[in-house]
Amino acid sequence: MIKSKTQTFNDGILNIYSVGNIAQAGNKPKEGLTLKLGNLHYEERTVGMGRFWTAKQAKVKIDRLLRVPRFQNVSSQDIAIPNDGRQYEIKQVQYPPDVYPPAMDLSLERVEADYDIARIP
Repeated sequence: MIKSKTQTFNDGILNIYSVGNIAQAGNKPKEGLTLKLGNLHYEERTVGMGRFWTAKQAKVKIDRLLRVPRFQNVSSQDIAIPNDGRQYEIKQVQYPPDVYPPAMDLSLERVEADYDIARIP
């Protein structure tokens, strides 16, 4: 039996947002961010050469790789904001085997223009 590698998630805290219309009812639609998952602890990972060059071939620049606890509703349509306060598009979600607790790796690319974040009334 393969022993699971224990994850620490002690490098920072991450929020994940969905992109959608954040305009008030009756106003012109405005694309922005709505909180999907908050206060996820993460572990910073190294963007390896294989991942880097594979992304380059797909004309994607992977700026960061973060490992977070596993959730099923995170997708490549979402935006992540880690400790640095910058917005990153989630380009890929991977579920590594043999890790405990169950985790997912998020490949992130910095967005060119930041979205507005919806205010919760």
